[in-house]
Amino acid sequence: MISLLILLLERVSFIILIAYIMLNIPAFKNLVFNRKNWKITSGLIIIFSLFAIVSNFFGVEINEGQIVLNEILTEIPESSSLANTRVLTIGISGIIGGPLVGISVGFLSSLVRYTQGGVDPYIYIISSLLIGMISGIYGKKFINKNIFPKPVQGALLGTSVEIIQMLCIVLFSRDLTASLELVKIISVPMIIMNSLGMAIFLSILNLSQQREIEARAIQTQDVLKLTNATLPYFRSGLNEISAEKAAMIIRKFMKVSAVSITNTQRILAHIGTGDDHHKPSFEILTDLSKEVIRSGDIKEAHSHEEIGCNHQNCSLNAAIVIPLKAKSKVLGTLKLYFENKEELTFVERKMAEGLGSIFSTQIELGEVELQSRLLQDAEIKSLQAQVNPHFFFNTINTISALIRIDSEQARFLLLKLSHFFRSNLQGARMNLITIEKELEQVKDYITLEKARFPNCFEVNIELEEELKRQLIPPFLLQILIENAIKHAFDFKNQGNNIDIIVTKKDDIKIEVRDNGQGIPKELLRKLGKETIESKQGTGSALENLNRRLISLFNDNAALKFETSEKGTIVSCILPSSLKGVNE
Repeated sequence: MISLLILLLERVSFIILIAYIMLNIPAFKNLVFNRKNWKITSGLIIIFSLFAIVSNFFGVEINEGQIVLNEILTEIPESSSLANTRVLTIGISGIIGGPLVGISVGFLSSLVRYTQGGVDPYIYIISSLLIGMISGIYGKKFINKNIFPKPVQGALLGTSVEIIQMLCIVLFSRDLTASLELVKIISVPMIIMNSLGMAIFLSILNLSQQREIEARAIQTQDVLKLTNATLPYFRSGLNEISAEKAAMIIRKFMKVSAVSITNTQRILAHIGTGDDHHKPSFEILTDLSKEVIRSGDIKEAHSHEEIGCNHQNCSLNAAIVIPLKAKSKVLGTLKLYFENKEELTFVERKMAEGLGSIFSTQIELGEVELQSRLLQDAEIKSLQAQVNPHFFFNTINTISALIRIDSEQARFLLLKLSHFFRSNLQGARMNLITIEKELEQVKDYITLEKARFPNCFEVNIELEEELKRQLIPPFLLQILIENAIKHAFDFKNQGNNIDIIVTKKDDIKIEVRDNGQGIPKELLRKLGKETIESKQGTGSALENLNRRLISLFNDNAALKFETSEKGTIVSCILPSSLKGVNE
């Protein structure tokens, strides 16, 4: 009995050692700690079945009460039985994977045991299925809680299933006397080893899970610190300055080989290995990043070839690329690179996914804040533009002059002035208004300006009835009309015309045309991109409008300028789907 106990101890120790090693392999750890889908279940069945089958081949042969030492037991004489650690493996598989895993491992390992032969091999099919089912049912309640039994509980289960094995040998054997003699020899060593092995295995699992929880707690703390540190940069939008600062912080916390941030066309920042060829302002180099931008899905690469960098000396061998989104639209990517592909583990992938979601939210919040600031700025600029002395006092002077000669016209203009200011205030509170409402305040403005400059300009509107409900940012047409009236014409001349043209194909195209003096070339490249000082106003209205259009929609909505000596066309293209809300 002592000799058998020592031999079984060797085999249990070997299994425990292999288990300890495998629990430090990320792929196996993922199987053990994430046990709730069919792929994981399949993986557990395969791995534990291999363990159980191997235990059959390395068992201890018992022939007529004597231990027979063999290396690999592929075939057992009809007079021999086998003491092994199969029950231990089946029991652990059931605890970890549930009934399906336990029964499957029990069945597959018992089939191999049956082919080995020996005394009554069919008994082990029955006992293995029972043990797999019982340990699986016991383990299921722990799986639902995502925990493992305590070592003491494992030892009790190990004792129980080994007793079941002994009972099956006695009950289903064709020779009761021989079976009782066999049980007398093997029961105590196998019960001790099985219960001890299960207790040790579960203690390793619990310890590993506790370390995993502690590691996640530390990672959560790091993520919070990282989130707070990057918040100001991502909320300011994706640009080279903010991306570089954010990438430096991410690399410091994540301890990866390199961090790269892109928009949809080019690299904004690359910090770490490969910065000699992954340079800011360069077009995106890797096929992997292009695919993420196209699909909007997270992608992984585990080789230099999968990354798709064409630079010959690039030492980056693994990467995970996360899309950065706002309003479900991909704005760019966050890329974590590794020189050693083994460093891209399950933990890094999950953390990267979480960071991608956090950073996307930060960017989206930044977009909302920017839009709010732009709208507030638009309100202030619009009110400044309308209530400044050039407009307000000139309009009041015009009305004052009319009071004596045409009181009805003066009263009409006062009402228009009041309505104009009210419309401006209402429009400043919304992101979008209908073209119809925008044109109402534009017409008020035109009426007031034409009272100052009678017969000096005409405004024509080409708009189909169905497009009146189309939504546009407030002040869009008003700012473009103001800009044309203030800057396009020399009011000493007549025949000045402004055309507002709204057309629809796939999208909505808005054009404001004038036949004025055109825009000087030195100003053309600055319009809509920076503040231009002007005697007639603050010079920032077009810049603000252009930024709002890009922020609300995309770069395709930006203002476009065409100019010559015959006049200027200012246009933009907006989505046609914005209809029937925010009215």
